[in-house]
Amino acid sequence: MRIRRRRWLIISASLGALTVAAAVSIAVRIPFSSDVLRRRVVAALAEQLDAEVELQELSLRVYPRIHASGRGLTIRFEHRSDVPPLISIGELNVDADLVGLWRHRVARVKLDGLAINVPPGDGDAPSAPDQPTTSAPPPEVSPGYGRDVIIEELDAPDAQLTILRREPDKPARVWRMHRLVLRQVGLASKMPFETVLTNAVPPGQINASGTFGPWTRSDPGTTPLDGQFTFDNADLGVFKGVSGTLSARGNFEGTLERLTVNGQTDTPNFMVNLSGHQVPLRASYRAIVDATNGNTTLDPVDATVLNTRIVSKGGVYEVEGVHGRIVKLDVTIEGGRLEDVMRMAVKTARPPMVGGLTLSTALTIPPGPKDVVDKLSLDGRFRIDDGRFTDSGVQTKLNDLSRRARGRKVAEEVPAAKVTSDFAGRFKLANGRLDLAELSFNIPGAGVTLSGDYSLRRETLSFEGDLNMDAKLSQTTTGLKSMLLRIADPIFRRNGKTVVPLKIAGTRNDPKFALDYKRVFNR
Repeated sequence: MRIRRRRWLIISASLGALTVAAAVSIAVRIPFSSDVLRRRVVAALAEQLDAEVELQELSLRVYPRIHASGRGLTIRFEHRSDVPPLISIGELNVDADLVGLWRHRVARVKLDGLAINVPPGDGDAPSAPDQPTTSAPPPEVSPGYGRDVIIEELDAPDAQLTILRREPDKPARVWRMHRLVLRQVGLASKMPFETVLTNAVPPGQINASGTFGPWTRSDPGTTPLDGQFTFDNADLGVFKGVSGTLSARGNFEGTLERLTVNGQTDTPNFMVNLSGHQVPLRASYRAIVDATNGNTTLDPVDATVLNTRIVSKGGVYEVEGVHGRIVKLDVTIEGGRLEDVMRMAVKTARPPMVGGLTLSTALTIPPGPKDVVDKLSLDGRFRIDDGRFTDSGVQTKLNDLSRRARGRKVAEEVPAAKVTSDFAGRFKLANGRLDLAELSFNIPGAGVTLSGDYSLRRETLSFEGDLNMDAKLSQTTTGLKSMLLRIADPIFRRNGKTVVPLKIAGTRNDPKFALDYKRVFNR
């Protein structure tokens, strides 16, 4: 009995010692004083973030569960007093339990009024690796406090992320996040996150998820960020002159300051308002976004309109001293269809012309409130293969020109569907007016070279040039007219071709062809 009683005494004493040791350890980790806790939190954040930390209030409750609530937390870089605090929080609430704290884990943190201001880094200096601090811990901090504490879930509703600009006079880039949840939060690890935010221009809702971190305390803008996103119901009507509802999805990787985005967009009802026709527009793109200045490099954008592929490279950039951004792209079309492009540009139910299209152009859209059609600028070259006019009247005139140019009689007229034209030329579009230089097109028996302009809104033509025909003038008609024109044949005949100076006026639907008498007699 004595031996058994002694054994129980030894066991009881051992359990008591373990209980006391656990209680002491927990007491070291959990300060049962709100003021001591506040000082420890401030010291820990100051060391881990290498920052100046202020916390106005912090209260602690240990029953029935450990709960801390605080107010007025600000974290400011020690050497960046010229910018807003890195982090400011209106109110924070922390929930934990004894077992979790023993393992350096906090169950849940909620942050109300979270604002993150990422300062611009030094764009000219190479990024240095993050260096651990060598400062000694404050006296209130227990040994081993520097071990990373993991927050299992951090919830920050209605948070705001601001990327400050290198140019202080430029407005900052601001994202308002309706929902922001991070899990397994620790400064030394990647943190999974989910967020919902509203994009400003074009307006729409972005849902994103991915990983954030590890935190780069020496230069927060270089903190890694990657994930995937969806962007739904974006209203393109905010861009004057176009409309449609855009949806996008893709992935991103990089840092807070500089992201590479790969995505796809779908706009089933895209419309240039000038035409009034909706067309399906789909695109895939790779974009490099510099958050410090808002510039976006696009390389490339691969878009499809109906059956035509359009490839673009360029970007969206700031303009010095001007509100807004300029779009600059190099656009190419290989093996496209003219009718697909015209569907976006003209009002008629049927495109005025069909055919194969090859095009290369520099495209510029400057900032400003004007309609896209009025401020769009193009400068490039094009080629149309086997072009045919869909308007029967225009095509009949072209057929008749081809027949006469070959000296054919009416009975030998080629059917309309058989007469096609090849077009090529250089063009410039500015202020809603299309200027065409070196324009040439060929039909059986004739070739035309023209220069002039076309008004996109009024749809009026103003061109002049030369008609080169295989036949002589007298061979283009019959009877008395043919006999009289024999006198004029030598005037227009050059190097085995008949060269007739032309003027073209009227409208797109009703072009007027006329002989340019002034140039005839000034030769």
